[in-house]
Amino acid sequence: MPTLEIINLHANVEGKEILKGVNLKVSTNETVALLGPNGHGKSTLLAVIMGNPRYTVTEGKVLLDGQDVLAMSVDQRSRAGIFLGMQYPSEVPGVINADFLKASINAHREKPVTLFQFYRMLESNSKEMKISMDMANRSLNEGFSGGEKKRNEILQMRLLNPTIAMLDEIDSGLDVDALQTVSEAIRKQQELGTGFLVISHYARLYDLISPTRVAVMVNGKIAVEGGKEIIKKIDTTGYEWIRTELGISIEKDEPNMRDVSIGSCATKEVIKSGK
Repeated sequence: MPTLEIINLHANVEGKEILKGVNLKVSTNETVALLGPNGHGKSTLLAVIMGNPRYTVTEGKVLLDGQDVLAMSVDQRSRAGIFLGMQYPSEVPGVINADFLKASINAHREKPVTLFQFYRMLESNSKEMKISMDMANRSLNEGFSGGEKKRNEILQMRLLNPTIAMLDEIDSGLDVDALQTVSEAIRKQQELGTGFLVISHYARLYDLISPTRVAVMVNGKIAVEGGKEIIKKIDTTGYEWIRTELGISIEKDEPNMRDVSIGSCATKEVIKSGK
């Protein structure tokens, strides 16, 4: 089965090392929950895998089914089947949401979808996500509420049907109903065999999507892997047990990279392709 394999991955930003030897595997038909204290490299890992140019990889490999992901452009990584759902999706004034979604779909196909086929796909998936079709005619993420942005990210995922989907706090800011809608869409994508790497600080999302494995990231590397019992332990006691049981001291947070988004980079790649 296709596997995303991260091997001894080191990366820095502005000369500061953030990833310090990450080793992790995510295969299709499994969902890996990625937990860890704030600022210890979780979001950075996803951004590096997707090709954010702000980060410099200094050592290690990322392979997807044996292919060298780090040698690919952002667009090529997406076409290879890697998807990143962002915590803070970029607003792109002047780029109509429907045009972007159609271009994204066609970038993954040898034969472009017809307009009729696209709108049938868009209508059915928008209904599933409880998204008004009016959003299709608005500029990409411009003026969208936080919940609308998150649902639009999951809508993209459903339309693209990726091999590996990485979700970065896709549940933050969602109310109970929106969380249920997003979780149901993730479960449907799980049934199609997509592998997931999911970052969240809330046990509720993990309860709804049932991860098959849990990895905890501390100090820029994976400190421990195990089953869902780790989520309950962290939800109950926090991360102090990492120090007391594993003997790992927790370093100070990495720089705040909240404003660094791969979304704008990926959007430019799709727009430049003209598809």
